[in-house]
Amino acid sequence: MTTTQISKKPNEQGYYGKFGGAYIPEMLHRNVEELRTKYLDTIYDDAFQKEFHGLLKDYAGRPTPLYLAERLSKQFDTTIYLKREDLCHTGAHKVNNTIGQILLAQRLGKKRIIAETGAGQHGVATATVCALKGIECIVYMGEKDIERQAPNVARMKMLGATVIPATSGSKTLKDATNEAIRDWINNPNDTHYIIGSVVGPHPYPDMVARFQSVISEEIRWQLKEKTGTELPDTVIACVGGGSNAAGAFYHFIEEEKVQLVAVEAAGLGINSGYSAATTQLGKPGVLHGSKSFVMQTEDGQVVEPHSISAGLDYPGIGPMHAYLFDNGRGTFLSATDEEALQAAFNLAKMEGIIPALESAHALAALNQLKFKKNDKVVICLSGRGDKDLATYMKHI
Repeated sequence: MTTTQISKKPNEQGYYGKFGGAYIPEMLHRNVEELRTKYLDTIYDDAFQKEFHGLLKDYAGRPTPLYLAERLSKQFDTTIYLKREDLCHTGAHKVNNTIGQILLAQRLGKKRIIAETGAGQHGVATATVCALKGIECIVYMGEKDIERQAPNVARMKMLGATVIPATSGSKTLKDATNEAIRDWINNPNDTHYIIGSVVGPHPYPDMVARFQSVISEEIRWQLKEKTGTELPDTVIACVGGGSNAAGAFYHFIEEEKVQLVAVEAAGLGINSGYSAATTQLGKPGVLHGSKSFVMQTEDGQVVEPHSISAGLDYPGIGPMHAYLFDNGRGTFLSATDEEALQAAFNLAKMEGIIPALESAHALAALNQLKFKKNDKVVICLSGRGDKDLATYMKHI
């Protein structure tokens, strides 16, 4: 496979290979078309870029450190760096995207913001930028996730957001997304939907990946500073919808010698009936506005996913990741709830860092991969574990 065959950008219709596109009801056509025709010119405008990078630096705290985890490296007999997205303002990578999208929404004249959230990190990041810009914010969140991510619900409310529970289906991320789309259909004129991952109709997967690509952009120059080379041997990230992975992979996708490893949530086990390992269990289908891999029954009904981590509890995957999986450019692994918990406790004890349960899935991949001693392995530590302490406490 040559590097020219693989692209980090979709075609004009929003397809990565055969995945992507915009499968939307007629009511949303105008909104999505407005975004599609304006997003690139808007986000690469000089004034936009200046404000975006200014906020990433002075508000979100970028660049985030690329930290050499010495004890973890010794444990796995290789060289492991952690990209510390957990140190971003709001506690995860999500704010990179919400800063970009709020600036876009302002330039499109939108007065109301809606969002969906699973783990609550995207909800908090959306509520944060809405408070920053004085814009109304409504966050949809599954009833089950509201229960298991209470600290983030409190943060959203303190920031002035209205949190609306999704009470249908599995009462998790998929259902929150359904409710947000319903709201957008009912309020097409004044509302911008800040999607939190590389999912949804085109241009969202591409737009979110571009905003998150600051992660791999920094990894390249930080690694060069530390080691003399820009290219790691392996980049590892967890994947639900896949925004942190898209950001961590983005500037390496066309560098064939960099191994890209995406880690999905196996839940109680791939074949347990309680899993969210989409590439293992899914088949091509349409979910939330784009064609990708979707966990579904023979007659196309979406299968309820399960993961101990609310942010990975999703029955689909972003079309960019479906493309990387389908053409073999990405290596897709999965980690069970138990493996993620063990990896989280290990990082806490080895490095004094408590990761989000989502990020713990990426760490769990270290037990499944073989490395050489001099390999440079970068793990995207996408979020911090404050929000998951109640879950961790049950397992201590």
